[in-house]
Amino acid sequence: MENTLDNHVQAYQGLSIYDFDNTIQLEWYPKRIVQFSGGAGSLLELGLGHGITTGVFEQHFKRHVVVDASPAVIENFRRKFPRSKVEIAESYFETFDTPERFDVVVFGYILEHVDDPVAIMKHFRRFLAPGGRMFLTVPNAEVLNRKLGHLAGLLPDMQLLSEHDLLLGHKRYYTVESLQQDIREAGYEVRRLEGIYLKPFTTSQMMSLKLDEKVIQALCLAGIDYPELSCGILAELALPGH
Repeated sequence: MENTLDNHVQAYQGLSIYDFDNTIQLEWYPKRIVQFSGGAGSLLELGLGHGITTGVFEQHFKRHVVVDASPAVIENFRRKFPRSKVEIAESYFETFDTPERFDVVVFGYILEHVDDPVAIMKHFRRFLAPGGRMFLTVPNAEVLNRKLGHLAGLLPDMQLLSEHDLLLGHKRYYTVESLQQDIREAGYEVRRLEGIYLKPFTTSQMMSLKLDEKVIQALCLAGIDYPELSCGILAELALPGH
């Protein structure tokens, strides 16, 4: 039986202009998570995607397990990163199980892909070690460039998924409000909330500006305080009373 997730592998092969945005975000947020969690312990990461975050995380954690259900995405990762020592568990998120408990659990741009994000967050609670840290990132429908497009009449619906979103297998965008609602429904509280990459213009416009790397980093730093306007949203979750 064909794994339908394999149909999305081409989106992770580095052939899209959107890799410009992806690389900025995927190199940025793992460093924030390492900073907040201290690294060094064990990490359970959901999804291989482009493999960029996995490459960052495995430099900082003694044990690193990634869950992914697509053989094609796994093969693509192994081809791009042949020296990676990360352990890959081939499984759907909904059915993944292990007796192991992890110091850090990361949902890196996962919730926009799944049918029931609340159920996924509830399911992975059991794999968090006592005192562990859980983080998630999601795309923001109201990022500044989309908001400007909407105000200019060029984007009637800010929740509208693009062709690239559909290629990636996205089912939804988030806003700060809708993300907080899902987090509460899953039984968590928000310990930390910040933005990832304050993106003022479209991807093609950003690329045409040929901005210095220092400016790109400044946009990432500026985004921390403006999750409502940033390209992505980073949240750290906590269980009530913890």
